[in-house]
Parts: sequence; structure tokens; C-alpha cells
Amino acid sequence: MEEQTENQNIETPEQEIQERVTIKQVSMKWGLILGMVMIIYGMVLLLADLVGNQALGYVNYLFIAVLMYFAHRAYMDQGNGFMSYGEGLKIGVLMTVVGSLISNIFSYIYVTFVDDSMIQKIMDITEQKMLDKGLSDAQIDQAMSMTEKFMTPIVMFPIAFIFTVFFGFIVALVVSAITKKADPSLSV
Repeated sequence: MEEQTENQNIETPEQEIQERVTIKQVSMKWGLILGMVMIIYGMVLLLADLVGNQALGYVNYLFIAVLMYFAHRAYMDQGNGFMSYGEGLKIGVLMTVVGSLISNIFSYIYVTFVDDSMIQKIMDITEQKMLDKGLSDAQIDQAMSMTEKFMTPIVMFPIAFIFTVFFGFIVALVVSAITKKADPSLSV
């Protein structure tokens, strides 16, 4: 009788594999967290009237790197304790895609239906930077008319999505190299 109870508690390799967390599960969870962090940070910048501050915009990449590290740790902790470079790269890129998609959809809805003044603020900052560089009025007018074509929500947010995913890929290359942990049983 005791032997039968002990056998019921022993997991077969198939059961162990089924219970491990998947790349998709980890990426979706941490991508959702990343999206929410990016939304909150964006709203803080908006409320503090810091929209368009390029240096503060780069902080999003720090969020991506930190959350990617935690996603990699979660994958290893909830899995078999190991993660290949390729798995880390997949987690990082998929997490960034999900987070950027959530953040950009929110931003598109916010700018389109709630407050479109953010676009004008960015245009004003762009014009001021051109003035600071000493460009002539004709050069500024020409550059601003070109910039204005790209400063619509339907153009801005897909471009922002592509750039965020591209830089997320770069971050994933680095973070995955740091966090990877090869499974010695797979070594030949």
C-alpha cells in the first residue's frame, strides 16, 4: 500500500515537461507587465509635462532590460533551471513585442480620443531644437512641414512600435548573453 502511494508521487518525465513554464507564457506575462510599466511611465511624463524629453524616453529601454532579466530568471526558476541563449532571445523579443503593442495601443487611443495635445508639444519641441541649431526660417518651415506628415497617430505609433521592438531585440541580445545558463546534460 505504501509502495503504491510512493509511486503515485513520482513524476514521469512527460509530466515534468508538461508542468514547465513555456517561453510564450513567460513572454506574455512579462510583456503585459512591461506594457503596463510603459503606460504608467508615459502618463507620469505627460503629467509632469516632460513629453518629448528624449533622455527620459530612453528610460523605457532600461525598463525593458530590467524586466527582461526578471523574465529570464522566472523562466529558469519555473522551468528546469536552464535557459539557452536562443530561448532568452525569444523571451526578450516576444516580451518586447507584447509590451510595446500594449503601450502603443494605449497611446494611440489616448492621443486620438482623449488628448491630442501631445503631438503639438512634440512639434513645438522639434521646432525649438531647430531654432537652437540656428537653422533659417525657410529650413525650419521645410523641415516642420515634412515632420508634420509623420506626426499623426496612425503613422507615429507603428513607427514607435517598430523602433521599440528593434531596440528590444538589441537589449535581448545583451541580456540573453548575460543570463543564459546552458544545460550541461545537453553538452556533447
